[in-house]
This record gives sequence, C-alpha cells and structure tokens, in this order.
Amino acid sequence: MATSSGRHFLQIPGPTNVPDEVLRAMAAPTIDHRGPEFSALVHGLLEDVKPVFGTEQPVVVYPSSGTGAWEAALVNTLSPGDRVLCFETGHFATLWQEMAARLGLVVDFVPGDWRHGVDPDEVEARLAADTGHEIKAVCVVHNETSTGVASRIGEIRRAIDAAGHPALYLVDTISSLGCIDYRHDEWGVDVTVSCSQKGLMLPPGLGFNAVSPKALRASETAGLPRSFFDWAPILRANEQGSYPYTSATNLLYGLREALRILYAEGLPHVYARHARHAAATRAAVGAWGLEVLCLDEREHSGALTAVLLPEEHDADHVRRVILERFDMSLGAGLGRLAGRVFRIGHLGHLGDLTLAGTIAGVQMGLGLAGVKVDPGGITAALDHLGQA
Repeated sequence: MATSSGRHFLQIPGPTNVPDEVLRAMAAPTIDHRGPEFSALVHGLLEDVKPVFGTEQPVVVYPSSGTGAWEAALVNTLSPGDRVLCFETGHFATLWQEMAARLGLVVDFVPGDWRHGVDPDEVEARLAADTGHEIKAVCVVHNETSTGVASRIGEIRRAIDAAGHPALYLVDTISSLGCIDYRHDEWGVDVTVSCSQKGLMLPPGLGFNAVSPKALRASETAGLPRSFFDWAPILRANEQGSYPYTSATNLLYGLREALRILYAEGLPHVYARHARHAAATRAAVGAWGLEVLCLDEREHSGALTAVLLPEEHDADHVRRVILERFDMSLGAGLGRLAGRVFRIGHLGHLGDLTLAGTIAGVQMGLGLAGVKVDPGGITAALDHLGQA
C-alpha cells in the first residue's frame, strides 16, 4: 500500500464523513440525563428535527441503528399474522421484509430486478385487488442504498389513495433523509424510518421514527411484542424532556449541530447540491463508457451512484486497487450485486472539490485495475460542476 497523506476519502454511502463542528459538539462533557440541561436539550431537539422529515408530528429518537428503527416501525403498528406489502428493490428492501417475516407478519414480496424502484401502478393494482383490506401496511425503501435507485414516494402515496385502501404507509429514508427532498406529512407517510450516519452527518447510533396520527392510533391496538421500541413510554417521557432509558447524550449534541448546519445551508440548497453532485457523477460514468445501475432517469439517487462493470471485471478488485493506491473507500456490491458493482457515495458533508477528487481517484483506479475507460470521465464531471 502506498504511504498515505492527507485525509482518507470515505466515499461509501454511509457512514459518511462527520463535519468537524459536529465532532466538536459531541466532545462536550457528558451531562446528567435526568437533569434540567438534558431536558432543555431534548425539548429543543425534538422540535428542531421535524423540518428535515417534513413533519409537524412527533419524531421518536432511539439509541439504535436504522435496523432498530425498521423494527420499531413494524412492532408499533402491526399484529401477528398481519399482511404487509413489500417490494424487492434491492438488498435492504429484502432485509426489511425478512425482518417482517421473522416478527410473525405475512409478507407479500413483489419481485424486482434491483434496477428500478417501486412501480406506483403495481401498488395501486395490488391494493385494489385486496378488496377485504387484508394488507395492513405498505413498506417502501425510498432510496435503496445497495442500488442507487430512489422510489417515487409521493406517486406511491397517490396510488394508495387511488386504490381507496386504508393500509399504513411505512417508508425507509435511511440513505435519503437530508439528501433527497422528503415530505412525511405532505406525502401521507405513516412511519418514516431513518438513522444518523448518512445525510445527517453523524456517526452511527441514532434511529428515528417520524409518526403520523394514524400510526399512533394503530399503535394502541398493535399486537406484536415490544418493550424497548414501544413508542408510548418514550413519547410520555419526551413531554418531560427525558427518555425511559439512558440516551446517547453526546450523539444528541452532535445531532443538534448537524441540523444547524443543514438549516443554515437551507434544505432546498442541500437537496440541489446532492442532485448536482449525482448528475456530475453520472456524467463521468457515461463518459467512461460504463453503465449506471439505475435504469429509470426519474429514480436516479441523489445520495449515491452504483456503477455496473462489464462481466469480465471484478468490482471488488477495483475497490481494492483504489483503496490501496489512493486511500479511498467505495461501497461494495451487496447481495446479488456482489462483485458486479461499486458504489460511489456523494452524500452528506461533501463539496465540489471533494467530488472532483473522488471522480479522479475512481478514474485512475479503473485504469490500474485493467478496466478500459475513456479518460474524458473526469472532464465530463468537471464540466458539469463548472456549469452549475
């Protein structure tokens, strides 16, 4: 491995780079999680976090991973034997439906090719056919982290409404929150699932559920076992500025600072920046003569780009070369995409020059790994960035 200098390029689609201001905020002295200072922190933070979800409803914050937030969404709203409608858009959508089955739910899992998002027409057709309203929830991954495909959440909401179906709408925003425009209230989402280590620019350790009034009503009769993830005692404690367990206090300090950074830039500008970086990355991929995994232009992710290599090349070898030669980490292909794709993360704390360096490192690494590409890729990316 070449001797590295400078900072490591962490260009995986999460955990992402943590801004120095957030790291400094997290370095504050630990405080009493039952004292008045913590109570003030909680009261302020639970209001401050709402705009990034696009909600005025409660947001439950857990000391957990996104996987924990998945489980919380399911166990608080559903009962054993309930049917849920899920869609195979990639590795993480597959894991979520597997969790649902392990919890005792009956899963209708619509197969997919991992190159497209959820088809709103398919949602409407499935729900319209369910005349007995046996399907209790529709589970959708907004931005599939394994593929770089973003499903159209607002259109899916309209499809549910067109079918006249009362199913709950559960959405995973783990790699889209703070990166791609999202509107929990406007799109009629019942539970939005997310976590801290992607667009919110924090280390792993916080999970989120944004909860609609309909979901809260469902939680009153939901029959799946729950204790740690139970919304009710958490929301009661939140009214007093506390939690029924020990919170990740210093991560909450970091979250407050991360939200300040996002809101100072302005969420519309944050989303536009991510879209511009994604477009510049796709311009490079196209100029190299390679293929973006996502096939529908309406579903291109603003958070990451998955690059499909020709079958004769091993994407993991390309990633190893880039790590060893240029000290840059790229995302691996997951599940059925192992060895076929590498993923370029362009989310979170990222500027134009960081993206330009990322594209340059990928281009050099592809050549060193024996993948013949047009060297105009970096120029295409820079041209796009320069015009914006």
